[in-house]
Amino acid sequence: MNILNFPDTWLEPLGKGFCKDFLNEIESKLLKLKTEDIAIFPPIPSIFRALELVHFNEVKILILGQDPYHGFGQANGLSFSVNKEIMIPPSLNNIFLELENDLNIPISQHGDLTSWAHQKILLLNSVLTVEQGKPNSHEKLGWNKLTNKIISQLSQRGNMIFVLWGNIAQKKLYLIDDKENKILFAPHPSPLSAYRGFFGCKHFSEINKILIENGSSEINWKLD
Repeated sequence: MNILNFPDTWLEPLGKGFCKDFLNEIESKLLKLKTEDIAIFPPIPSIFRALELVHFNEVKILILGQDPYHGFGQANGLSFSVNKEIMIPPSLNNIFLELENDLNIPISQHGDLTSWAHQKILLLNSVLTVEQGKPNSHEKLGWNKLTNKIISQLSQRGNMIFVLWGNIAQKKLYLIDDKENKILFAPHPSPLSAYRGFFGCKHFSEINKILIENGSSEINWKLD
């Protein structure tokens, strides 16, 4: 039974053999959880949504999250993002506060970051699924094998901006070549850590500055 629709455009860059082996392995684990009636977020058709929205060769920026939101209806396959009808989570609200402070962009009335993805931002979580009400419950399911490969292949491709907020994201630093890519660090936007340096990091203006210096178009951070 094939329940996972992995985007074809990422097969070649990551290696078709690698993808086949990984998908067989992770699919069997997800199917086992489904037979046990365990609620998994995001919905299975949205697990690879971040990769569906941005092709490997087009990614300009990677904003790395930890794992999906674990509340019902929150996770939509993009790191930090929720669908328009869902209340904005605290970490995302802090992202919007920093965006307002940095670029004077009014705080959005919704938390759907799809328009960022359409501008070639890969909104990727390190772990792509979670069980309802259990943060980090799939940390050891095997997702890091895939997401580490994505990070390292994008690093080898080069000309990337990697945005690493928080200790979990910054543990991926060893996968990134800082000579061929730009790396931005800050504490996580969570209410527990945002006041330790996420507020005031000005990453949104810094990203646009880097893009312009590289002859690329800047990001319109205001949500649709």
